[in-house]
Amino acid sequence: MMTLNRTQAPDFQLTDTISLIPVATHTLDNGIPVYVITAGEQPVVRIEWIFEAGGWDELLPNVSTFTLRMLNEGTQQHTGAELAEFFDQYGSFLELQASSDRSTVTLYALRKHLPVLLPRIQELLQEATFPAEELEVQRTIALQTLQVNEEKTSFLASRGFRETLFGKGHPYGKNQTQQNLKAFSREDLVTFYQSHLAGQAFRVFVAGQVDETEVQLLNQVFGQQSVQGAKARPAYEFPAAPPEKPLLLDMPDKMQSTLRVGKRSVNRVHPDYYKVLVTNEIFGGYFGSRLMKNIREEKGFTYGIYSQLNHFAQASQLVIGTDVNKEFTQQTLDEIQKELVRLQTELVPLEELQTAQNFMIGQFVGSLNTAFEIADRHKIRILNQLPDDYYERHIERIRAVTSEDVQQAAQTYFQWDSMIEVVAGGK
Repeated sequence: MMTLNRTQAPDFQLTDTISLIPVATHTLDNGIPVYVITAGEQPVVRIEWIFEAGGWDELLPNVSTFTLRMLNEGTQQHTGAELAEFFDQYGSFLELQASSDRSTVTLYALRKHLPVLLPRIQELLQEATFPAEELEVQRTIALQTLQVNEEKTSFLASRGFRETLFGKGHPYGKNQTQQNLKAFSREDLVTFYQSHLAGQAFRVFVAGQVDETEVQLLNQVFGQQSVQGAKARPAYEFPAAPPEKPLLLDMPDKMQSTLRVGKRSVNRVHPDYYKVLVTNEIFGGYFGSRLMKNIREEKGFTYGIYSQLNHFAQASQLVIGTDVNKEFTQQTLDEIQKELVRLQTELVPLEELQTAQNFMIGQFVGSLNTAFEIADRHKIRILNQLPDDYYERHIERIRAVTSEDVQQAAQTYFQWDSMIEVVAGGK
């Protein structure tokens, strides 16, 4: 019998390459592209219908969100209750979501039920009616939820950060307010639906235990309708420079403050993207990061602090966030700046660099366990027009970043003077 020596760490092997399950591309009779990822052992399928329309294209705030939210609240043939009962009957689940850039209808279902379910999705996309009474119910819920959220420092800080970074009139800076939740009508939803969803082009992503059968079925249901080509989208400008003064949202009755610090950053196709990505990981991207060690473990100011890169279709942002007791607000900001200066003036030790890189690679490989996760990677690549080998070279590009690269990225893309600072609570 072999005895396990618990004083020694188990052997491990570094991952150098990965090979994603390939995506099969098909085209329906009407030109709609379908991307199929065949994987998984269970007969569960996820199908996504993705439209290039969202907050970017609406004339009033919230219209795209409520249009998607109400797609299954009634059609010319069925009431909302009948639709809900129908999808429940087949053990399926619908997600209806509008982002700033796109609108997505997602169906989770057993493969065997698709012949019955797909025509009902087509009904939602062509015959939704947007009942006025249900709209008022949804509006009331949203107003009540907003009222609760506006008492939270985290909500107000995030809202203030987006508005300051992108501008209140920009699609990435728009937020729900009591006023704009009351400003749109049912007719605004109908107009958005007819202009950007019904009869409009879309892309389909299919993931799960599927084959040509599902493609043929999609073609029968969705490939015979005529669809409009891509529409010209409005143009928006970003603020030219960060504001001179930090934004303080004073909330005297709160014991804690929420901090949001950041700036617009590089996107996935930028030549320095991987340098910035690794630098951010070392700075505040994981539990062993410098921000966590300093502000959580050494100072005890917070339970958690993070720095992350978020991507939109037309912009990317770096955001640093945490919650602290009010009396530690300025000290926390000072320590964040201190860690940035340290990255800019001192080379990161090789061991620290490799630890962060190995964590990033392990996290990436661990995120490719299911058909849906693999499909998500392909979806990011396709929607953002990234190279075919983008993810196959992901590990290689992470490992290629040196300590000198990190220092250069910190000096170029993490300058404190270019950051926006928002505090909700107090200093």
